[in-house]
Amino acid sequence: MSYDYDLFVIGAGSGGVRAARMASSYGAKVAIAEERYLGGTCVNVGCVPKKLFSYAAHVSSEVHNAASLGWNIEKPTLHWPTLRDNKTREIERLNGVYQNILGNAEVEIIRGHAKLVGPNQVAINGKQYSCKHILLAVGGWPYLPDIPGAELGISSNEIFYLDKLPEKAVVVGGGYIACEFASILNGLGVATTQLYRRDLFLRGFDTEIREILAEEMRREGVDIRFNSNPARIDKQGDQLQVTLESGEILDTELVLFATGRKPLLEGLGLDTVDVALNDKGYIAVNEQFETTQPGIYALGDVTGGIELTPVALAEGMTLAANLFNGEQRRMDYEHIATAIFSHPNVATVGLSEEEALARYGKVDVYTSRFRHLKHTLGDHQGKVFLKLLVDHASQKVVGAHMLGDEAAEVIQGMAIALKMGATKADFDATVGIHPSVAEEFVTMRSATRTRESA
Repeated sequence: MSYDYDLFVIGAGSGGVRAARMASSYGAKVAIAEERYLGGTCVNVGCVPKKLFSYAAHVSSEVHNAASLGWNIEKPTLHWPTLRDNKTREIERLNGVYQNILGNAEVEIIRGHAKLVGPNQVAINGKQYSCKHILLAVGGWPYLPDIPGAELGISSNEIFYLDKLPEKAVVVGGGYIACEFASILNGLGVATTQLYRRDLFLRGFDTEIREILAEEMRREGVDIRFNSNPARIDKQGDQLQVTLESGEILDTELVLFATGRKPLLEGLGLDTVDVALNDKGYIAVNEQFETTQPGIYALGDVTGGIELTPVALAEGMTLAANLFNGEQRRMDYEHIATAIFSHPNVATVGLSEEEALARYGKVDVYTSRFRHLKHTLGDHQGKVFLKLLVDHASQKVVGAHMLGDEAAEVIQGMAIALKMGATKADFDATVGIHPSVAEEFVTMRSATRTRESA
């Protein structure tokens, strides 16, 4: 049977674009459909603009610290429209880069809302196409809680395009986005309160580093309130009133909901095919990214796995190689590093202390916490924190964690070491770069503690 396309990709985010481009390089005839913007969440309303805002939010503290280093700098003032509009221009440039990448790869770009109309069938803009393989890479969308007045708040999609920066803001949530934007807003001079409904944010990360991050963010000026949740939001003139479940009322100008994301399945046409969802509402796939409908695949955030851009990229490359280059690759989800661009930054690879103890039974824990050298001449009391987790029996390093400036840059190197199976002896035999924070990873000689499961 002949098809209009060997691969039809719905969604031009990181995973979809990579799968389309690689499939075309293997000789497949490929089309990709996108109704919003090329590059997906990461490029447009995620990783890239967020990191640009994070850089901007660090400037005030850097200027403050500069005085202790001999620089006489007047108090900095932020011109929000300049930051916002420069960011937008960069995102538009990247949109063009993605278009060129797809064009150079001979992938046909179809703008519009594509949906499934049956097995091997996709409809878009009033036309229907037959497709040997279909890839669903539509990603996720911010979720707002079901409380009265929730529509008065915004999500991370809108935070990048505010007309003006508020004087006060409330950030609701305890994941990556909430911690990052609480830090960013605070760094840009906004009086920021972060609400999280549980005892401690960043569930799933190492408990010790979560506790230290909360301490350091509070030191930076964020009003973090755990076990706090909004019950309703009301508008009072130009202000918003956030009523907490406790009955307390917070006056603010902006409420940012960073309360999670859900798969973008509406209007996708799943009712026309046998594509099952898992118990969390994401598209269910096997190790080959196959859905329950033959010929239809899914990857990235829509499957509810590890929701990171590099993971979607790797999944896209794996799928394309297997479908069109005769390979039998399998994704390895061990030792995937990640970073939270809070202030201070956090980055991690491998297991948390809790996970390591559960898996290995006995774990050597190495930690170090100290003031960064650049702050020793001034009054900044914040500290960096580094942690290694070592399987006691094999002495293999199974987790590395860091809190501090440029943590992601350091942990990326640690990820290679852990991926290669480095032992504590390998770390000890490595000569460090002095003076640097990173050298502490190879100079921690004595375990802070050894833990053994009951």
